[in-house]
Amino acid sequence: MKFIDTLKNVWKIEELRNRILLTLGMLLVYRFGAQVVLPGIDADMLAQFAGKFNAGGIGGLLNAFTGGAFANASVFALGIMPYISASIVVQLMQIAVPYLQKLQKEGESGRKKINQITRWLTIGICLVQAPSYLAGLPAMGVPAEAFVMGQSFMFYFSSVIILVTGTIFAMWLGEKITDKGIGNGISILIMVGIIARLPQSFAQEFVSRVMESNGGLIMILIELVIWFVIILLSIMLVMAVRKIPVQYARRTASGGYEKNIFGARQFIPLKLNASGVMPIIFAQAIMFVPSAVASLSESDFAQGIQATFSDIFGFWYNLVFAILIIIFTYFYTAITVPTNKMADDLKRSGGFIPGIKPGSQTAEYLDRIMSQITLPGSVFLALIAIFPAFVVKLMGIQQGWALFYGGTSLLIMVGVAIDTMQQVNSYLLNRHYDGLMKSGKNRKAVA
Repeated sequence: MKFIDTLKNVWKIEELRNRILLTLGMLLVYRFGAQVVLPGIDADMLAQFAGKFNAGGIGGLLNAFTGGAFANASVFALGIMPYISASIVVQLMQIAVPYLQKLQKEGESGRKKINQITRWLTIGICLVQAPSYLAGLPAMGVPAEAFVMGQSFMFYFSSVIILVTGTIFAMWLGEKITDKGIGNGISILIMVGIIARLPQSFAQEFVSRVMESNGGLIMILIELVIWFVIILLSIMLVMAVRKIPVQYARRTASGGYEKNIFGARQFIPLKLNASGVMPIIFAQAIMFVPSAVASLSESDFAQGIQATFSDIFGFWYNLVFAILIIIFTYFYTAITVPTNKMADDLKRSGGFIPGIKPGSQTAEYLDRIMSQITLPGSVFLALIAIFPAFVVKLMGIQQGWALFYGGTSLLIMVGVAIDTMQQVNSYLLNRHYDGLMKSGKNRKAVA
């Protein structure tokens, strides 16, 4: 009943209702575009090609992020990932480029300029990825007969323009969802693309277990229980924080400050996983490099490297993958958690950590605590990222279904769901309703 009451309260708030309907409409447009095949390619001949990518592997991983658009050779085949790559590059450049550092300090106007730079960089990345994607279609299994007009210059020219336009349009949809809808638009587009593969992947696993007598319904039940446990652990990883107690000086009647036990107490929440899914995305990008470089050579050693790093469920692939995730977690946390700025802001506001002197000692203390909690956070993140390999090797789960047992897919779904729920919750509270976990009564507004 509480859940039903909450839904009723959500629907009563006109602004929230309109934002949700707009978001759903934008997502419907995005999913429709993922089914529209590029002009000049026979859609019927792509069925066998798409089936191969649904089975798993690197192709299945890329296909999951685009919601099947990659295998469908659709106008959204590149998805929103070029924009994500551009955002990562710009974010890293802000550390070393003084101009970007200056823009970052200019507030809203600087943010708009940084967004514009990100958009132009997205177009540049698309202009590189689009021809590579088209040229790689035959090597990935698309038959020559599927190209109705052949692989002529006009086909490449028109398809590159369409693919770039598709990514820009997807980026625009994401920004509109963020501004006019609910949640982070870019993240929601990725999540919807991932969820779109969930029913088909589970159906394949169900057929394998039940129809082919490979464990039966008992194994399906066990797999679902394990899946829900992993989801709960992922939620714990996303939500876990280390609370650093902070005490603020109390202003006295004479206008001075008195630091005593009666001052206001608060906390600095340091997240166990402050870097989110970015270390996995960084590591995943690096893991594609050895296979791509080795494919340029025909030597036995190069072929061995290619085979090793093409098997995303193999031992050596996941060992290197886990190590890279731990390294990138420390790296990304170091550049995104400004402990010096936190210490300066705390000092200016009259706050202090009990037992720690304000200023540089506070910054060193926060940095030390951040390093201590990042170690278990990074190891936990790495274990979740490589868990699909465990369920494939130990339980014989279908590779497409195994991708939902960890890695970027699961963490993105969990993170976006929590973020969206928190936004809906804030709307309910601001409009005099209790939160999502309350009874949903309309609060009496104060006249």
